[in-house]
Amino acid sequence: MNLTLILKLTIKSILNRRFTSYLTILSICMSVLLLLTVETFRKEVKSSFMQTISGTDLIVGARSGSIQLLLYSVFRIGNATNNISWDSYLDIKAHPSVKWAIPISLGDSHRGFRVMGTTQDYFSHYQYAKKQSLVFSNGRPFEHIYDAVVGFDVAKELGYQLGDKLTLSHGMSSTHFARHDDKPFSLVGILKKTGTPVDKTIHVSLEGIEALHVDWRSGVRSRNGISAEEALTMDLQPKQITAFMLGLTSKLSTFRIQRAINHYQKEPLLAILPGIALSELWRIVGVVEKATLVIALFVIFNSFIGLLTVILTSLNERRRELAILRSLGCRPHQIFLLLASESFLFAAIGCVLGFILFIIGSVVAQPLVNQFGLTIPVFSFGLSQQLLIAGILLFSLVIGCIPGYQAYKSSLIDGMSIKL
Repeated sequence: MNLTLILKLTIKSILNRRFTSYLTILSICMSVLLLLTVETFRKEVKSSFMQTISGTDLIVGARSGSIQLLLYSVFRIGNATNNISWDSYLDIKAHPSVKWAIPISLGDSHRGFRVMGTTQDYFSHYQYAKKQSLVFSNGRPFEHIYDAVVGFDVAKELGYQLGDKLTLSHGMSSTHFARHDDKPFSLVGILKKTGTPVDKTIHVSLEGIEALHVDWRSGVRSRNGISAEEALTMDLQPKQITAFMLGLTSKLSTFRIQRAINHYQKEPLLAILPGIALSELWRIVGVVEKATLVIALFVIFNSFIGLLTVILTSLNERRRELAILRSLGCRPHQIFLLLASESFLFAAIGCVLGFILFIIGSVVAQPLVNQFGLTIPVFSFGLSQQLLIAGILLFSLVIGCIPGYQAYKSSLIDGMSIKL
């Protein structure tokens, strides 16, 4: 009996138990679909996380920890331990190796969203993903002191349109006495979706941040308030900022500039490389990503336990069938191959159908996934997916060896002597 004949017998055996076979294949198919989906999203989420900021060589803040600096400067989580003087920022910005610098000032909020003060250089130089620049879906960058630009999620969740007025709050509080209601901002721009913290940020000018706080002392508004118009006539140059981002003229000077900033004499500063800090942070939060993959692998394992149960359950019913094959000259190792190939065929069909459903699902879900700043690589079958499929097929052979060995041990007399 050659391999072709064994394959034909395997197919006929599967078709002879259609209902059970279809359910088994469906179980494997859905498990493969889940595993491919989890693996693809796992890679894409990690890639999106690692590319939250791109094209920035250094992030500089008050001396603290690299992860803390990354969290509040890029992810808008937490607060700085201290601010940086404006003079220090100008001094480092003037360095010959610095190509551009983006100052940021944090501390205020609007209806739960962080407010960030910056300059127009932010819209010119800030990049994410694979060096993608910020793009406006509506409007323009801020020009006037009381102009504001919001991220995609802010506009969507709060239903904002160009020309709407925004009342910012001091700190993260939304209480009445913490609001800067005497100096409303006008919405002049809405950014396109980026899938980064930019989507949940309200951007205003540094001068706008200063104007908000000209009549505030130690977190409390003074009794003699200064109107929005009066603030425009005052010196609104920042005295301090929270952090700033640097783009250098040459990548070769990155470590030299980082070392110089970390040993800055005028005040204690910390310069970090975004990529390295993101890797450190991912090692902490990436546990969830690994857990989802483990869960998907357990689902696959459970499907194969079901496959093994189906084959073993049917084995007793097929003892006469196998005995007849033995009487016709089929050797024990060929019986073994027959049962093992049946498990492999179940897995192969399930993998093919699971992959087809994955491609269809990728095409259908692409518009929805794009709203989260992710991209499912349709028709992509990377090395990790190939290894997973190969592992599934190999495991199916191992599983098939169990009923194959049981059939291998069956004797011709045992099969022919079954009492009906």
